Amino acid sequence: MGGLDYLCSVRRSKRKPMQTVEIKVKMDCDGCERRVKNVVSNIKGVQSVEVNRKQSRLVVCGHVDANKVLKRVQTTGKRAEFWPYIPQHLVYHPHASGVYDKRAPPGYVRTPSSQQEEHFVSFFSDDNVHACSIM
Repeated sequence: MGGLDYLCSVRRSKRKPMQTVEIKVKMDCDGCERRVKNVVSNIKGVQSVEVNRKQSRLVVCGHVDANKVLKRVQTTGKRAEFWPYIPQHLVYHPHASGVYDKRAPPGYVRTPSSQQEEHFVSFFSDDNVHACSIM
């Protein structure tokens, strides 16, 4: 019985963890949408594929590698990148420079870099609450 347990554990370790991959792909028509969906659904380990043409968004769930999914989408001739947006209510300063993007879908902003967040946090001092670097 111990040998069988060992073989089963080895087989499971090769499996990639379950993850959700979000990709931004510009799709103009039903044909583009169908082509992207078919290419991604043929990848081994994919469990579900959701395409939102209005947001130019592709969501893939399964035991897959994110870079492999991105490369496979790019083989269709479409320009693709990882989803660069997050919901607007998760950002402290959604209209700061570099965060607000006119091309973002409604309710989303570009993912802020850590430098921008640190810049806004450094305006105020926790040591002296009456001191402000803006004034």
